[in-house]
This record gives sequence, C-alpha cells and structure tokens, in this order.
Amino acid sequence: QVQLVESGGGLVQPGGSLRLSCAASGRIISNYTMGWYRRTPGKQRELVARISPSGDAHYGGSVKGRFTISRDNAGNTVYLQMNSLKPEDTAVYYCNAIFSPFNWGQGTQVTVSS
Repeated sequence: QVQLVESGGGLVQPGGSLRLSCAASGRIISNYTMGWYRRTPGKQRELVARISPSGDAHYGGSVKGRFTISRDNAGNTVYLQMNSLKPEDTAVYYCNAIFSPFNWGQGTQVTVSS
C-alpha cells in the first residue's frame, strides 16, 4: 500500500514562496512520472506540474516560470518550489503518479493572501 504525505503548505503573502514536499512510502516511486495537482472548492483537481523518472519537467500555463518540480529518488520524495505566489494559487495541493495513480494523500493547504 503506497502512502503519499504532502507537507510544506501554509499562509503566505502575494509574491512569497513555499516549498512543498511529497514523501512516498510503501513503494519506490523513482520509476513513476509524478505530478503535483491542486484543487479549489467547486473545481476539479488541476495538474500543475509533472516530472518524469529522468527529471523531464512540464508545467501548466498558469504556473510556468514560477513553479519548479523536482525529485529526490534516493529519498523517495517529490518537491514543488513555488515562487511569486498569487492569490489564485490558493488551493489544496496533492501529489500522485500520473499514469497509475495511487490512493490520494490528504494534501497540503496553500493560502496566498495579504
């Protein structure tokens, strides 16, 4: 049973930064394309970034140039560095495998507000 635990969220002012972590246990995720998603109330979960096993990264248009996804395969962890945060980035953020999703974790709340 794979467990995904997201952390690093919080309250930040517009223009600020946060670094999210996603720690996986129960399975090695180094061979999986992993993604960070976010969800706001009343909306579907949105994929914001993904990273291949080799480190090839792709981003959604709304976060390109501001967010950076990375992975530490030895540590079985995926990260999302979020810079120049905007109020519209407010959401619960989740990570998961792209093509063979595991059970979803609890997510981590990111709130961007002055």
